[in-house]
Amino acid sequence: MLSTYTSYNLIARDMLTSLDRTASETTTAREAAYYKENIGKVSSVDEFLDDYRLYSYAMKAHGLEEMTYAKAFMRKVLDSDISDANSFVNMLTDTRYRDFATAFSFTGATAVAQTEVQLDEIIGLYSATAASAGDVIKEETRYYNIVIDTVTSTDQLLNNERLRNYVFTAYGIDPENYSRAAIKGVLSSDRNDPASYFNTEFEAKATAATAARQAASDELAGLESNAANQARINQLKAEINRQTAIITNVDKYRTLADAFNFNPDGTATAGTVQDADQKKSTNELYTLSNPRVTTAAALMNKEYFESRIGSITTANELVADPRIVSYLKVAFDLDKLSVAGLTLRNIITSDPDPNNATSYINLFGGADKEKYIALRAVFNFQEDGTLAAGDTPQTAAQTATTARGYMVRYNDADDEADETAIKRFKGQIGAVKTVQDFLGEATIYDFALKAFGLDPTKVSALTIKNVLKSDLNDPKSYVYQLDDERYVELAKAFNFGSDGNITQPKLAQSESEILVMSRGYVVEKSRFGTEDDRKLAEEEAKYYSVQMQKIDSVKDFLSDPRLVAFVLEANNIDPASVDAEFMAKIFTSDLDDPKSFVNQQADRSYRKIVASFNFNAEGLVERPDDAQIQSRRGIYETLDNYVRQMLEEEAGNDNAGVRLALYFERKADTISSAYDLLADDALFEVFKVLYQLPDEIGSADIDAQADMINRYLELEDLQDPGKVSKMIVKFAVLYDLDNQSTTDPALSVLTGSGTAGISADLMMSLAQLRTGG
Repeated sequence: MLSTYTSYNLIARDMLTSLDRTASETTTAREAAYYKENIGKVSSVDEFLDDYRLYSYAMKAHGLEEMTYAKAFMRKVLDSDISDANSFVNMLTDTRYRDFATAFSFTGATAVAQTEVQLDEIIGLYSATAASAGDVIKEETRYYNIVIDTVTSTDQLLNNERLRNYVFTAYGIDPENYSRAAIKGVLSSDRNDPASYFNTEFEAKATAATAARQAASDELAGLESNAANQARINQLKAEINRQTAIITNVDKYRTLADAFNFNPDGTATAGTVQDADQKKSTNELYTLSNPRVTTAAALMNKEYFESRIGSITTANELVADPRIVSYLKVAFDLDKLSVAGLTLRNIITSDPDPNNATSYINLFGGADKEKYIALRAVFNFQEDGTLAAGDTPQTAAQTATTARGYMVRYNDADDEADETAIKRFKGQIGAVKTVQDFLGEATIYDFALKAFGLDPTKVSALTIKNVLKSDLNDPKSYVYQLDDERYVELAKAFNFGSDGNITQPKLAQSESEILVMSRGYVVEKSRFGTEDDRKLAEEEAKYYSVQMQKIDSVKDFLSDPRLVAFVLEANNIDPASVDAEFMAKIFTSDLDDPKSFVNQQADRSYRKIVASFNFNAEGLVERPDDAQIQSRRGIYETLDNYVRQMLEEEAGNDNAGVRLALYFERKADTISSAYDLLADDALFEVFKVLYQLPDEIGSADIDAQADMINRYLELEDLQDPGKVSKMIVKFAVLYDLDNQSTTDPALSVLTGSGTAGISADLMMSLAQLRTGG
């Protein structure tokens, strides 16, 4: 009969072959096929527990065969929330139950419109887009000023999308709803020519609209406001508004016609389409059209105020200019709706004597009194709104004070609006359950589109709906047909399915798998470490959790050595023991092909690693089937664990010592304390044999037993495969000596052997033990 060590070595020296041999045995293969084929059909804990063949297979695989009868207990294990430290399974000291629970996912992944990482990224992008608005305007203006001097026809201008958008933005023309013929006609009009396109098509409309508006206004003024006249009053007001809109539209096109110098046939000599003043005016209109007050816009407003203030002679004239009113309100922190032009006039003409209790400032200043006083101090108007002989509205010093106030505060309103927009988005996004919810909430819709540089007023809601429902893994899906990366990034920022409902995030690893991986890493890095080691491990786990939510492909993952090292160490694999080529091979392996590279590794941890990721055959992240109660990693881990259990069980049928040796080899590096060893009868049996301790030691006080283990055994040695191997050799020799399961002693006497009871195999083991140190 072979010795324990020889029998163990026959199995362990080529573990892959041993595992494959066991896996191919008829019964084992049949049970594995049944499990793999049917576990995906189970949809609840009760269904799982009621299918004894599936349930018992999984229990045996995870070393819980003796607890198969305890269905009520196991239901509580499977119903536990693994992420909750106080859940039932996490309160159990035996980690086998937690490992069993993490192999399943009966609760399913959480469907959310955005993960925390997606939310943080879109907020960061929104802030960055807002901050770079000035740079975008500057670049578009630079491009426009260069290219407009090369234009020789209206068609050339309109065919250049960047030029066209710049002009349309500057002059308030809707790019989604305009007549190309009308725009060409206006651009090539000479307003001094009564027969020009603008004068015949637009000016006539303005004249008619002005007359109609005046007639309606006159009639309205003559009507007494009462119930009998209310219907007519409403009609007249609507007519006034309609005619005003026509006049405003004509004014817009009049400004456009004046801004260009095309010939009547739409041609022009390069460099003459706009002169310097026309170009400057267009630049200003474009810059000021942005809803944000950029630095460039602020400087334009400052320049405008300073160019106008010297020619103003009365307070009424000053506040009649809305641009000046806006400038002053910002400069003195009075930028609110309740402060109008009349308010400013009253402030700047108020008696400046602080002791005059009846002055406007003292009567109405209230909480803003100090601001009123500061505003009054920079103007020299008399109380009737005029200037004294020789006075100017402002001295140079007063103008400078006003400018300083404006330049400090010009973007305060935008900053405050940004903070409000971010706060509202964060508060409302959690309530979004469908694409329709997203489209129907302006706060969310506008915020998201602006974050990606898309104008909510110029993009079709139907376009956004189809973008959000697109399959990012399908190159033929709608989002890619737009040929605009902004839409692709928008689709990535949200988790909507093709049906328009929110779904689980499409992550390289599911939230539960990230949790399992992170927990494994923290355990491995802090098993024998300090509290600082644990904190560092937990920080690294946070980094991993965040970064994994940004991974879109195998290439992305393998390109980050920090993430790769994390995964390897979480599975107790030294990152230095594998190279990039090896990792690339395992991640491009087919898990279902027995001959694939990953399946040729004796260490099944590699197969478990690959199975824990949601990469498809092309290496892209795909959304797993939420209906599956067991992840791909859980399935392969269960299959591999079952085969290993069967291997050890079959080895034990011939020699219990071999089963103990194989079990010790598998579990040694999971032992963190003496209590882990005491809690496992098989591991404790190996320990007793190693140190030749009597069975009675097990009846001693548990703490005393733990102290004894710590005296005999350096637990950190169990992390060293070389030292574990030597322990197994020693165990095998001592186990055979204890059990005398070899040659008959009588035969030794008859043959004159001096080594009665010790076989040649055992002698070889002893020799290895001595030479091994």
